[in-house]
Formats: sequence, C-alpha cells, structure tokens
Amino acid sequence: MLAQTHSYARSGPPAAAPDQPRDGQPSLIGITRSFGRGQEVFGEGDSADHVYRVVSGAVRVQRVLADGRRQIEEFYLPGDVFGVEFSALRRATAETLGETTLVVARRTTAAADPAQAERLWDHALRELARCHDHVLTLGLRSAAERIATFLVELAARLGGDDEVELPMSRQDIADYLGLTIETVSRTLTQLQTRGLIRLNGCRHIRFARPAALAELCE
Repeated sequence: MLAQTHSYARSGPPAAAPDQPRDGQPSLIGITRSFGRGQEVFGEGDSADHVYRVVSGAVRVQRVLADGRRQIEEFYLPGDVFGVEFSALRRATAETLGETTLVVARRTTAAADPAQAERLWDHALRELARCHDHVLTLGLRSAAERIATFLVELAARLGGDDEVELPMSRQDIADYLGLTIETVSRTLTQLQTRGLIRLNGCRHIRFARPAALAELCE
C-alpha cells in the first residue's frame, strides 16, 4: 500500500506533479515523493497498486536469492517509468541509489484511459524485451563486453555523448552484470589501460575512444 511503501519517504505535503516522461514512456499524473539514499520504494510481495516515474535520482530493482546473493534486474533513471507489473504482487524490491524524487500514480488511475492503458502495456512489453537482451548479455559476453555495453547504454540513457557519471556503485554494477566487484574494477582498469576510457574517481568515466568502445558492444 502507498502508506506503507512511503512510510519513511522524506517529503512535504504531496503535490500534483507535471509529467516529463522519456520518449515512448507512459504519461503519469500523480503526487511527488522524495526519498533519501538506500530507501525502499516497494518490497517483493507488496501489492502492485502504483506505478512510478523518476523525476531525479535513480532507482535499482533487485531480488535477493535464497543463498543471500543479490541480482539487480534494472536501473531506472530520470524520465523512466517503473513498477508496471503483469501480476497483482511485486516480484522484486525497488530501492533508491541516492537522493531521489518520484512521481507516484495509482495503477488503476494510470490505466483508466484506453490510450494510456495501451501505452502501459507497450511499456511492459519493452521492459520484457530489455530483460531478454540483458539475459543475452549475461550469457554470451565477456566481462569487457558486458561493461562496455553497460557504459555505452547508460551514457545514452543519461543524455551524454562521450562521458557518464555513474549513479550506482561498482558493487551495484557487479550485481547487475553477474560479475564480482573485483572483476568490475579490474576490467575498468583494463579498458583505461587500452585507452578506451579515462577514469576520474570512482564515478566519472570519459570515453576516450567511443568508436572502439562501441565495437565491444557488437
């Protein structure tokens, strides 16, 4: 329920939020909620009564396996809509990566208009296709290919051409790409040694040779 989902959200009185979705994303009209770093938006098994759009910040959706390992399913960035489920219950948990503001809309309200319902359905199908592509990346690509693909796609989603500021940690990247944090760090260093990227601290990455980096994604 919304009251439970946002019980510790740091926000003032809810206000109507203007909609600024990414191209092809559903429109949402709802209330804005602000979260601090690492706060839960919804949990696995919760009722899937609401859908969300990221206004600022970023969100990770993840599951914890029986043996304690974590698998991150997706990252959501400003303009992205998430929380559209095929079932009545949540399959995974959503948490913020940092200070984050979301638009929260009831699923029934968002789907009340037939055209909007169709957009939500199309969005869910695109999410499924992205999931299939991610499985392909995990199953067939080397560590360097996985990380190069991740960086190029992330830069495109954030609107950058040849650089990216990572909103997530290297452990998050490792849990998304099915690697260890040591492999992520070592591979980033190798890509820098090959002259493909330049590392500026832990979060800022510049693409020194964008075309060569893109070749690793093919």
